[in-house]
Amino acid sequence: MVKPKIAISLDNSLLKLIDSKVDGSVIRSRSQAVEYFLKKGLQEQSVSAAVLLLKGEHQPVALKQAKGMSLIRNQIGFFSKYGIRTVYIVTQHTKNMNLLLHEISNAGINVEIIEKQSRGNADALKAVKEKIAGNFIVMSGDTYNNFDLLKMVKKHVEAEKMATMGLMTREKTSSYGTAILDGDLIVDFEEKPRHYSTNIVNAGIYIFKPEIFELFGDAISLEKDLFPKLARMKQLVGFFTYGEYLHLA
Repeated sequence: MVKPKIAISLDNSLLKLIDSKVDGSVIRSRSQAVEYFLKKGLQEQSVSAAVLLLKGEHQPVALKQAKGMSLIRNQIGFFSKYGIRTVYIVTQHTKNMNLLLHEISNAGINVEIIEKQSRGNADALKAVKEKIAGNFIVMSGDTYNNFDLLKMVKKHVEAEKMATMGLMTREKTSSYGTAILDGDLIVDFEEKPRHYSTNIVNAGIYIFKPEIFELFGDAISLEKDLFPKLARMKQLVGFFTYGEYLHLA
C-alpha cells in the first residue's frame, strides 16, 4: 500500500527522542517510529471494546422492550453510536439463549456471547481478561444508559486512574451503591448501605484500564470487593452521566 507523504514540524528534543527509538530491527526508520508512537497514542486515547455483564436470570429483562426495541439492542446501539467495535456479553446458558442470539444477529458490530458460571459480576468479568488489550467499558446488563459516552472516555483518559465510574444522583439511595467524592475522586464506596450520607449513586457503567485485572485476586463482586479497594487506593474517578437511566431488573 502506498502511503501519502506529509511534512510536519517537531521540537528538536522530541525529534531526538523519536530517533532514539529507531533500533534497526523492530523500528527501522524515523518515519516508522513516528507512525508507531502516533498509533499507540491514539489507541490509548480511545475505547473500542465493551462488556455487558448479564445474569442468566436477567436475560428476559435484556429481551424486554425499552424505548421501542429490546434492551439488548438499545445497549448495543448505544455502544455502536460511540465507536465501540466489539461487545462481549458475559452470561450463563438458559432457555432464552436462542432468543438472545436472534436479538444480536444484526447488530452491525461484533458481538460475542461468553457463557461463564460465576459467583458474582467481578468473577464473571474475568472471562474477558485474555480478550482485552486496552481501556474497556463495562455495563450492567439490566440497565439502560444514554448519555455522551465520549465525555466519560475523555475523563477516564485524562484522569489516568485505573477506573472511572458513571454516577448520578437519587433522592432514595437504598437500592444503589453510594459514592463519597473528593473532587473527582471517589474516596469511599459502599454497596446499598443501611445508613447513607450522600445522594450520589452508581449508574452501573464503568471504564477500566486493562491492568485492573491485577487487582481482582479473589474478588467476587465489583461493588463489594473491587470498588472499595480502588477508592482506598485513590484509583477510582467519578463521572456524572447526566443522561437517561433505567434499571429494568
